[in-house]
Amino acid sequence: MILWLWLCWSFPTSAGQPDSELMARYLEEKLMADYSIMEQVARRVPRQAKFLQRLETRPRMSEFNVKSTIISRYAFTTVSCTMVNSGSEAREGVFEMQIPAAAFISNFTVIIGNKTYYGEVTGKEKKHSSDDKEGHKKPPSPTDGRENGYETFKASVLIPRKMQAKFLLHYEELLQRRLGKYEYTVSIRPQQLVGRLRVEVNILEKSGIVSLEVPPLRNSKQKGNGKVEVSPPPSTVVGHTKTLAKVTFNPTVVEQTRIARNGILGDFIIRYDVNRELSVGDIQILNGYFVHYFAPTDLPPLPKNVIFVLDSSASMVGTKLKQTKEALFTILQDLRPEDHFNIIGFSNRIKVWQQDQLVPVTPNNIRDAKKYIHNMSPTGGTNINGALQTGAKLLNDYIAQNDIDARSVSLIIFLTDGRPTVGETQSSKILSNTKDAIRDKFCLFTIGIGNDVDHKLLERMALENCGMTRHFQEDEDAASHLKGFYDEIGTPLLSDIRVDYSEDNVEQVTQNFFPNYFNGSEIIIAGKLINHTSDSLHVEVTASNSKKYILLKTDVAIDLPSRNDIRGVPGLEDGKGDKNYIERAWSYLTIKELLNSRLKSDDNQEKDSLMEKAKSMALAYNFVTPFTVLKMREAGLHSEPPQEEFIHPSTDGIGEKLQSLQGHRAPPGIRRKQDKQRIKISKTSADGDPHFVIDFPSSKFSVCFNIDGEPGDILRLVSDHKESGVTVNGQLIGAPAPPNGHKKHRTYFSTITILNNKPERSYLEITPRRIVLDDGERLLLSCDRNAVVRSSSLEVSISANSNITVTIRDTISFVILIHRYKKPAPYQRNHLGFYISNSKGLSSDSHGLLGQFLNHEVKLLQESLNTSHQQVGQNQTEALKPNPTTTLKVKGRLVPVVWKQRRIYNGQQEVDCWFAKNNADKLIDGSYKDYLASHPFDTGTSFGMINSL
Repeated sequence: MILWLWLCWSFPTSAGQPDSELMARYLEEKLMADYSIMEQVARRVPRQAKFLQRLETRPRMSEFNVKSTIISRYAFTTVSCTMVNSGSEAREGVFEMQIPAAAFISNFTVIIGNKTYYGEVTGKEKKHSSDDKEGHKKPPSPTDGRENGYETFKASVLIPRKMQAKFLLHYEELLQRRLGKYEYTVSIRPQQLVGRLRVEVNILEKSGIVSLEVPPLRNSKQKGNGKVEVSPPPSTVVGHTKTLAKVTFNPTVVEQTRIARNGILGDFIIRYDVNRELSVGDIQILNGYFVHYFAPTDLPPLPKNVIFVLDSSASMVGTKLKQTKEALFTILQDLRPEDHFNIIGFSNRIKVWQQDQLVPVTPNNIRDAKKYIHNMSPTGGTNINGALQTGAKLLNDYIAQNDIDARSVSLIIFLTDGRPTVGETQSSKILSNTKDAIRDKFCLFTIGIGNDVDHKLLERMALENCGMTRHFQEDEDAASHLKGFYDEIGTPLLSDIRVDYSEDNVEQVTQNFFPNYFNGSEIIIAGKLINHTSDSLHVEVTASNSKKYILLKTDVAIDLPSRNDIRGVPGLEDGKGDKNYIERAWSYLTIKELLNSRLKSDDNQEKDSLMEKAKSMALAYNFVTPFTVLKMREAGLHSEPPQEEFIHPSTDGIGEKLQSLQGHRAPPGIRRKQDKQRIKISKTSADGDPHFVIDFPSSKFSVCFNIDGEPGDILRLVSDHKESGVTVNGQLIGAPAPPNGHKKHRTYFSTITILNNKPERSYLEITPRRIVLDDGERLLLSCDRNAVVRSSSLEVSISANSNITVTIRDTISFVILIHRYKKPAPYQRNHLGFYISNSKGLSSDSHGLLGQFLNHEVKLLQESLNTSHQQVGQNQTEALKPNPTTTLKVKGRLVPVVWKQRRIYNGQQEVDCWFAKNNADKLIDGSYKDYLASHPFDTGTSFGMINSL
């Protein structure tokens, strides 16, 4: 170090920055040059450099290269590292790489001179006690081999003098969505400055890439200084199109030195999201496999019933308890008014803040809860079993004794820093007691702080009770981590999510039932296709959202090779296994599911069966798992996969990283049959320009009329707000008239608004593209996807790009047809048609342009020359078609009509009708201007009067 300082000082200080860069380039060229086995001639090296080389006792790393390809959230990563032994004798080269705990190693290769050593994934055999005593390295310690969410892969090889060794490590992972972003992380910790260091990440997302960001390098060992940096690391280049992105990080030695002189730069992170909408999600099919990503947006949050169970034992003294309190203060402020909560502190004693109840979120309750947390002091032992039993009983009693919302989400958040020392201390008993107490009625989320925590116990408790687990180191910012974890689970949007596929089309489908979906996360399902003759895959997603039941349906084309095949995509030419990325994503999820099931099982026979299935699949796809091991073909090479975590990879691979797997496979044989069309469209309607048709079934004829309104007019179609509580308004949009037409312009319905105030206030706002449903909670639906949303009094059923059926209290039904044009003419506009399918629930006093005729009969008369009137029987109707003097008798008014034909039902059917001219003069009560609403939510309580919902 002294010599290094002397070399720096020997340059003139006035030279400044250029001299330091010159020095770095000099060292890079002379000290870090590659020594190929073919280059045996010694190079001339300056005296100072030779002295530094003599001080160096380990091979130098001349190159560290990471290349990653992410295709639809599935990441293939290759790490290439070259080490040079420039010494006069053979030296051990150690390659060490931190990889995500959820990742699977798929290949490992070492090249020494002209010899290549290939890694083989083989089944792990049970070790004999005699074998354990010899020839095996110690497992890495938690501080050396594991950091939060990472495992350490280590391999060592003897590098001959004046030669180099190249290490190639391949691993794969499925990125998980947290807080609305996918995060891909590469650990850059070469332990020394590297002459050539490069990270290249290529991303392909067919749905479209949004919110791409590269934050500064992250090093968990560094203490925060209070400054928030947002700029990418130096030398980072980001470029992307709508579906492709390329990110490179290529720092020089000088730039590396500015970050960290010891070569531990930190984690290079990329965060992004994809375009999405409320639908069945993104379903991708390739080569007989499918993967389904479901992450709806724009949903109102569900109410929560939450109990915080906090460790206050003596070991929490100092920073841990202080940061826990800080995090809870923030979390309490984020609770919503509809939530209920309680707090339990435990050591050897268990203290409940509010006995036998959960309290609502009010300013006074939040204030008192903060006081309680502030006064918590560390003392005594750790009674984990007693605390969980108390919390579970409190929450169970609250659910049973109170009329809580059936679709609210109940959960316990449990935090500890140690192992059980008081009460029940046997892990198996604590697990069974907890499972018996919870009884699948709510979820348990566990948090461990520090190195003394029983992480396997916390993980299994969470997995067995539909939760997640997190583990934080003592030297990390626990307060921000706790708050971040709560943010992931603090906003439940859906409950009881179930995904079904056509039974004769799929097999070996991963978990398809999930108790909760949290805002910012994602549900992932994969499977195999078995019916190769089918051209589509039927998908149904059912879920509950607050007071509504949601059913989303679609048919996905199976023959989509051109869409999901990545051959020819720029930047992805080198991939091999990644061309079957969907199949590998399925195998990844399936193995994780098997590991998860084995971890939760208490039956030894079942555990062995699950182990064999996981081992068989891991061998088929070349994955290193707890039941497979990486062996090299040549002797003398020691490969050490992450031992501690690979024995129990579910600790992070499932419990932490794969939140979306915390569901259950739905029981077979109860798949919901596809809904049949239950509602038949009637002729009574307003469609087109707009053309109105009223059907009188008992008289066996129909009446029609036009309304020549102005663009922007809002017409009241049905008005029964006072009795049934229902009002329907339609807003007009204008378009030029066709050539040679008699009209100055055309008008169509651009928006249909359906309002209902019984038993509760709600409204629907429908356009050709989307639907807004608001019954106190706003829900946005797309007209491009099949969906069904049900509540206690309302059902909305969407047939994609075709129609929307609205059913109110099972006695009133409206059908809205969607008219959209791919290449519209100048006089065409995307618009809606409104049809009344069932009017039984509307009162006899209902009004509106259509509503006034629903409970009134109209008589058809023949007007003779002497002005006497003769009622026309139904057998005489045909004879009167050409008679221009035919009239209708409506509420004592005589209305002249003529015979016409009208196209309805998307223009595919015709209806014969008697047409009333002049904007339905005398046919309707008053003038059509009396039916103009002041705004879409106008609910005129009676004819000619205006009110608002």
